[in-house]
Amino acid sequence: MGSHDHHQVPPGATGRRLGLVILLNAVITVVEFVAGMLSGSLALVSDAGHNLSDVLALMLGYAGERAAQSRPSARFSFGLRRLEVLIALVNAVSLVVIGVLIVIEAVQRFSTPQPVQGGLMLVVALVGLAGNAFSILLLHDHRGHSLNLKAAFLHLLYDTISSLAVVGVGLVLLLRPWYWLDLVVSLAIVLMMVGSSLGIIREAVRVFLQATPASIDPDQVRGVILEVDGIASVHGLHIWSVSSNEIFLSCHVCTSSEDTDTNRVIRDINAALEEKFAIEHTAVQVETTPICTTGGPGTCCR
Repeated sequence: MGSHDHHQVPPGATGRRLGLVILLNAVITVVEFVAGMLSGSLALVSDAGHNLSDVLALMLGYAGERAAQSRPSARFSFGLRRLEVLIALVNAVSLVVIGVLIVIEAVQRFSTPQPVQGGLMLVVALVGLAGNAFSILLLHDHRGHSLNLKAAFLHLLYDTISSLAVVGVGLVLLLRPWYWLDLVVSLAIVLMMVGSSLGIIREAVRVFLQATPASIDPDQVRGVILEVDGIASVHGLHIWSVSSNEIFLSCHVCTSSEDTDTNRVIRDINAALEEKFAIEHTAVQVETTPICTTGGPGTCCR
């Protein structure tokens, strides 16, 4: 058997930065919502809703990162690492729900347009844009650490883009009473929200279903194992992940000779898998005699 545990713990700076970003976005959310109600801007209210989902994403993200660092126990042999994926899934679904609510409101407003105060909308949108841009800078270096932080970073990225669009609408409304632009931007924000969410949802579902990561071809993995000297066949091959960045593999291999050095085979397989696929968590069963059989005695499973 070969087993490795190289789970990377995020630096302490990540928690401090998340805390600062959470506080900043909570303030932006309140300001944008109040200003959106006062100015009549659905785009600003939509941006506030997106910022609210940012706050939720970041708060759950912090909790998820702490859970991902939990040590394995006898009952939870992988710790609570999959909680990170569950939280990311909740965050992504929350964006979709918020998007649906915004669409419903936008449809109602298309039939009964409402005036929008462009000046107030512009000032607050600029504040939101600055806050979101600063938040992105704070988390930029940590966005690839996990699916959870990726989800939180996407919340901030798309909210920054939506804030930029709201600023543009505010500028136009200072010159022209084109209130329909406010609704168009609201729908554009929804499209971005849903688009960013679907990828996270798809990846989270893949982890929960224990499917092979999209970046890995099982046939290529099988081929690499068969290239190891002394291996005749491979069966019972499983490749999955328990979190967004940890890949696990288990398999049975049949040797070409009963005299094969099984320790050497395991070392060679582990080295090849780590080098070519970055798979560091393995459980390899070596069979020098046909333990697993199908199709009659003496036949190794394939």
